[in-house]
This record gives sequence, C-alpha cells and structure tokens, in this order.
Amino acid sequence: MNSMSETTSEGQPAAERESLLFWLIGLFLLIVLPALNVLPAEESWLHVSDFTLNRFGKFLAFAILALGLDLIWGYTGILSLGQGVFFGIGAYCMGMHLMLTIGSEGVYGSALPDFMVWNQVKELPLFWTPFYSFLAAVGLGVLAPMFCAWLFGLLAFRSRIKGVYFAIITQAVALSAWLVFNRNETNLGGTNGLTDFKQLLGFRLSEPGTQRALYVATVLALGGAYFLCRWIVQSRAGKVLIAVRDSEQRVLFSGYSPSNYKVFVFVVSAGLAGLAGLLYVPQVGIITPAQIGVLPSLEMVIWVAVGGRGTLVGAIIGAVGVNFGRSILTNYFPELWPFFLGGLFIAVVLLFPDGLVGLTRRLKAGPVGTLFKKAKPASEGVQP
Repeated sequence: MNSMSETTSEGQPAAERESLLFWLIGLFLLIVLPALNVLPAEESWLHVSDFTLNRFGKFLAFAILALGLDLIWGYTGILSLGQGVFFGIGAYCMGMHLMLTIGSEGVYGSALPDFMVWNQVKELPLFWTPFYSFLAAVGLGVLAPMFCAWLFGLLAFRSRIKGVYFAIITQAVALSAWLVFNRNETNLGGTNGLTDFKQLLGFRLSEPGTQRALYVATVLALGGAYFLCRWIVQSRAGKVLIAVRDSEQRVLFSGYSPSNYKVFVFVVSAGLAGLAGLLYVPQVGIITPAQIGVLPSLEMVIWVAVGGRGTLVGAIIGAVGVNFGRSILTNYFPELWPFFLGGLFIAVVLLFPDGLVGLTRRLKAGPVGTLFKKAKPASEGVQP
C-alpha cells in the first residue's frame, strides 16, 4: 500500500508538468502561429508562411491519430498495424464530399467526378449519394471506422487473438484495404485517389483564410482528442486498460472482461483515426491508397514509439517531430528517408524504449548512466 501511494505521489508532479506542457504547446499552436501567419511577410521576420501553417496543420492531424494509437498500444498493450485503414476511411469520406462539390468546375464539366467520366461511369454510384451532405460525410468519417473496428474487434478479441498474431492480422487487413482501394471497380479513384478539390462549405480551399480556419479547427480537434484520451486514461476504465496491458490473466481472474475493454479502446482509436483523416484531406488536397496501406500504418507506430508510448503528450510530439523531420530530409535527400526512419526505430527500441518523453524524465532524474536503462512501466503499483 505504501509503495502504491509513493508511486502516485511521484507521478502526480509529472502529470502536472505534462499538462502544463500541453497547455503551453496548445496556446502556441492556437494563437501564436496563426497570429504570425497574419503578419505581413515584408514587415516582420517572424512571419509564418501559408505553406508552413498548412504543413503544421497536416502534422497535427497526424497527432490526433497518434493519440488513438497510443491509447490502444501504449496504455492497453495492443499493437495495431492497421490504423492507416481507419485513417483512410475518414479521409475518403471527406474526399468524396469534396469531389461532389466540384460540379461543373471539373475538367469535363460534368456533375460526376472527373475520374468517373474517364472510366465511362454513366451515373453516380448509390453509395456516393450521402456524401452530398457535409454533415453526413463528417459523421460517416468518424462512425464508419468505429463500426469497422467494433466488428473486427468482436471477432478478434473474443477469439482471444492477441500479441504478435493480432499485429499480423491487422497488417493483413491494411494490405487488403490497400488492394481494394486501388481497384477502379470500387469507383474511388483507383491508384490516383481523390484530388483537385475546389471548395468546402462554399469557401475556396485555395484561399489562405480557408486554410487558416482548417488549421485552427485541427488544433481544437487535437485538444478535444487529448482531453478525451486523458479522461479515459484517468478513469476506472483506464486503470483496467493499463492492467490488461500488464497482466491480462490477472484482470480476468479479478472479474473483468478484457475483451470488452479491448473492443472499447480499439473503437475509440479508430474514431480518432477517422477524425484525423477528415481533417487531413482538405488541408493536403489529395488522398490515395498509398496513404492507407501497410507502410503508412508502420510509420504511425514509429511516431508513437519515438515520442514515448503511454504518455499521450509523447504521441503528439512524436507525430509532429517525425513528420517535420521527414518534410525537411526528403527535400534534400529523399532516397535516405526510409533508412533514417528504420534507424530511428532501431535506436528507440535499443537505446531509449520510452521515447523522447521518457528520455527527458531520465535526464531530470539522475546521471547519464541511467539513460539507457529500461524504465519502470507507468502502471507499476496499479491494480485492476
């Protein structure tokens, strides 16, 4: 009992520091960056370009996905290699809505999307019809991934599939989804995907003001996602999730149903991935099957590992940091990025398995010799 209270008292300042760090980052992203973007470029060296703001908006959309992955992997111990599928479902839902708003502005001047005219499709497929509505696109972009995750989770977790077997199955699902979305018969743009969007809710996507509003919306969505995940982690259900990660058998003997909690957290993470896809598409202007396959799903795992799994803030830092590094490195040495990413993941696994957040804690805790020792799990002393 004493050791548990000591762990709680030591963890409290760390949680408060992370909360303060999140608020500072949030204020910077929500107020400072947009304000610097408004400054005239000719009059201030502090000016943030439209391109830079748009790029950070994309990174923050990825951070929402990383939060969901951290919830299921970092706190529950379930490694999912198929989060790209849920991200893709949300992204395609928004992309389909944006394609339908193009109308006669397309290359062929038809009410049908250009790729359908090219493929000689005579009328709009029935499953495209709901996406005329923006609200339907947003709702389906979040609910459809959650439904797919719920259905898959029921089959997988109640069959007691876990560990590496679950990771392999989700990877197979990602590969299958990639193959399906690549086919022209699905009427989703094939390998070229969906692109050439013009407007959203009547606002031109090419206008800086529209992109600025999308950036602010992404920041607010990221804040909401963070507080949702933090509320789950700090609740009684969150304690059970951590206990499932540390000893699922003990949770089962304590009278809880691990499969129900696994399905719950898997559904939440899928919803956050879908939300990330919704916000990603109008800011980037394109969604293709290449962004939802096996490799993107593996990269998402690396984001969380680099930032520090089981910390939430680490997931945000990892997603933004890795993608920012990618945008810089690929400008100068595009062929080296896969090697750099692989080396980064190996370094994280071997040298600082708790990621950047864990490394920072060790730097504060003691001498350099303690840096590369494996840290105690965050859930030590927590009983289901």
